[in-house]
Amino acid sequence: DVACDHYHRIKSDVELMKSLGLKAYRFSIAWPRILPNGDGEINQAGIDFYNELIDELLANGIVPWVTLYHWDLPQVLHDKYGGWLSKDI
Repeated sequence: DVACDHYHRIKSDVELMKSLGLKAYRFSIAWPRILPNGDGEINQAGIDFYNELIDELLANGIVPWVTLYHWDLPQVLHDKYGGWLSKDI
């Protein structure tokens, strides 16, 4: 069973937010979703997800509040540097 599937349920999630009367929605942009390898090639599907989410929020009168930093770390960087405690991250 899937407990949370915001990635595939943007429209229904935003409809629910609107029905609850939310005026704003704060969310984080996950580094691994945009740059799965930590740097280099951008994952276009990740960009498309956030563009769709922001467009849907705005179309429903909900202000997107974006957090640019979150605790997510691409696995490849964790493996290479040993995680957040490394000075090289």
